[in-house]
This record gives sequence, C-alpha cells and structure tokens, in this order.
Amino acid sequence: PQQHNVMLAASAQIVETELSTTSRCPPGGCPDPGEEREIRPGVFEGCWMWQGHRIRYQRAGEDGPAILLVHGFGANADHFRNNIDELAETGKVWAIDLLGYGYSDKPIPDKINPNTVYNFENWGQQLRDFITEIVQQKTFVITNSVGGVAGMQAAIDGPELVAGVVLMDVSLRMLHETKQSPLARPLVTQFQRLLRTTNAGKYFFDNLATPETLRSVLQQAYSDPDAVTDELIECLLSPGMTPGAVAVFLDFISYSTGPLPEDQLPQLKCPVRIIWGEEDPWELVEWGRDFQKFDCVEDFISLPGVGHCPMDEAPELVNPLLQEFVLKHQERSTELEQRVAADAAVAP
Repeated sequence: PQQHNVMLAASAQIVETELSTTSRCPPGGCPDPGEEREIRPGVFEGCWMWQGHRIRYQRAGEDGPAILLVHGFGANADHFRNNIDELAETGKVWAIDLLGYGYSDKPIPDKINPNTVYNFENWGQQLRDFITEIVQQKTFVITNSVGGVAGMQAAIDGPELVAGVVLMDVSLRMLHETKQSPLARPLVTQFQRLLRTTNAGKYFFDNLATPETLRSVLQQAYSDPDAVTDELIECLLSPGMTPGAVAVFLDFISYSTGPLPEDQLPQLKCPVRIIWGEEDPWELVEWGRDFQKFDCVEDFISLPGVGHCPMDEAPELVNPLLQEFVLKHQERSTELEQRVAADAAVAP
C-alpha cells in the first residue's frame, strides 16, 4: 500500500556522498556504550545498552520538563533534527532510535514466526526502560506515524512514567488484519510470507531502495516538495547500510496484528494532543478527526498545507505547539504536587 512506500525506501543502502558542511545529520554509527559525543552545539549523541542491544539516542537541554521524541517506520532520531534544538529551550529533550531502526542494533527476526522482536509491546517496553534508566523523570512522549502506537503503548503499560502524549499523523495501521477484507486477508498473508522467506523480499527491497525512489515518495508524503532536501535523504538513507535493515523491513511489513490507535486511546490516562497535516496522502485527516471523541484527547490541530511528517516539514508551526502543550501540563503537574504537599503538611 502507498502509505508504506516512504518507509520501504527509508531502509535503503547509504548514498555514497559526503555529508555537506551544513548537514544536521551526524556521522553514521553509534558511540561506545555509555559515551556521548557532541554532534552540533548543545546536541549530544549517545549509546544506551538495552537487553544486550545498542540503542542510539540524541539529547539536548539541561533542565525543565522531560521530552522524548519517537520516530516512525524506517526513520530515526535525525527526523527530529529540526525540533530538538528549539525544544531544548523548553526542557530536557531526547530523541531515540527504536530497536531495528536508525543506528540502533537490528537483531535478525524469525522468518517463520514474525513480529516476535519488532512489535509495539517490545518498543513500548524499550521506551519505558529508557525513561526509567536514562531520563529518570516523568516524560512527555512526542511521536510521529507508527511511533505514536509505540508511544501510546508505553503510556498504557507505564502510566506513572508518561506525563502526556503528542500524536503527529499517527499510523492508522491499514495493513492490520482487522482492516483487510476477508477475501484479501489470506492473499496478503501469503504475499508477506513470500517476501519474508524467499529471495523475493530482498529483490523487492533492492528495487525500492534507491535515492531516486525515496525522493519521489517523500515528495508525495510532504506537501511542500522543497522540504525534501538532500539532507533529509541522507538522514533517512544512511542507516540502511547497517546489517539487518532488510530483515527488519520485511518483518515489519508482515506485522498485521497488535494494537490499533483506536483501541489504545480509550486506555490512556494522560492528556493527548493530536496534530495532523491536512495534506497527508496516507493517513487522511478526516480519519484522524474521529479520534477527538476519546476522553484523553485534549485537542486536534490540523495544519493546512502540511503532509505526513509535520515536525520536519513545518517545524516553525509544530515546535510552538509542542512547547505550549508541555509547559501547560508541566505547570498543572507542579500545581497539583504543591497542593498535595500543602494538604499533607496541614493534615492532623
């Protein structure tokens, strides 16, 4: 389906060009575990060990509320390169590569029993453990596309860890088995198995994974074609050089079970802001508006002239919305804590 084309290409092999001097994408690779390096003024890149796997993250900011940025399918922390610096003026910010993506490790999944490694429950656990071990305070989780499903799962399984969630063009998971017709379901399953267990999958990947294809597909995803820069292409293509990227891609496109956003939202106990690009060709804004009915959804903000990745295409619109949401709920949380402390002080 068309809504997944961008992420098929995003797992491609690295373009053999040097990073330009103006690029905000750091050199490829992950620092040694426990170490950090400054990739641009005030922004650091580090490696965290999780369940024996190296996980890349970026961080900025020294104090204030905690913010964790979670990317979509086939993307990585660099997709937030236009946000992390400005958000660091509001609080402490981390952007993470989910297991299997970016410069995090990519353990090879089971071809016969897919989705035992790469699924939203595991990614939700990764986010919760990162908050517990690295962030060490209640955190606002800000997400794009399928990262929204992972972020909500973290909030459901660890409500004490998450102060609020922002969903930007959350994936509606149209490949989910419940959204396939009874006639199409066995055909889709058979095609997924064929790609996963034969050389057809690598052939399929190699034919999609070219810089030209990525640029073409991104120009569908982004309403403004000028926003699809050489820097963006580099940021998304480079991690495809790392071992295991093809296997991760084939495993994820076989993922037709697991949670759906419409099932997760009723379970959330924290406030949710939804931001949606009105020109998103894959996750249609009219579908997203239906999520306003859930109690946890505080507001739904549509952005005219913006596509599937608002934080990258229109950071000048998105960053203030993220900062306002975080500061509003941080202040409410602080006021509540002060009232509780005051009540405890006067209690007999």
